Amino acid sequence: MELYKVGTIVNTHGIKGEVRVMATTDFPAERFQVGNQLVIATKPSVEVEIASVRKHKQFILLSFTHMQDINLVEKYKGLDLMVSDTKAPALADDEYFYHDLIGLQVVDHQTQAQLGQVKEILEMPANDVWVVKGAGQELLLPFIEQVVVKIDLAANVAYVNQLEEWVADEN
Repeated sequence: MELYKVGTIVNTHGIKGEVRVMATTDFPAERFQVGNQLVIATKPSVEVEIASVRKHKQFILLSFTHMQDINLVEKYKGLDLMVSDTKAPALADDEYFYHDLIGLQVVDHQTQAQLGQVKEILEMPANDVWVVKGAGQELLLPFIEQVVVKIDLAANVAYVNQLEEWVADEN
């Protein structure tokens, strides 16, 4: 069973055992529901069941079954919340989990030149942006179909079209 990060406990909230979570999932409404099971990434890991959920500013406030006291949850501040890969939602053919994209080799579709590797994905209002690190360079590629032509997860490669201004800057 593989675990994937869905959020980070950034602080406690109040004295009744609520934790303030910064979600790192594209599916917060599905991941954070009463009754769902999560794993707190500590040694040894701690499995918890969500007892309550509510939004507060840009955070999600959670409480866990049998942990309705600040003293029971305070030690988990700064730790990640994980979910089992067996609980992953089904995706359409043109949708991907971040953990599938990070680490992909990025290749220019026309020249077959290696541009680097996806190191990070930035969530922007218009679209996600890939941070691609190559030999001494860093490219920011918008994750849109005009730029990202094909993703081959089996080969661990993403084929992209470079924009004209990138090619001109390299010459």
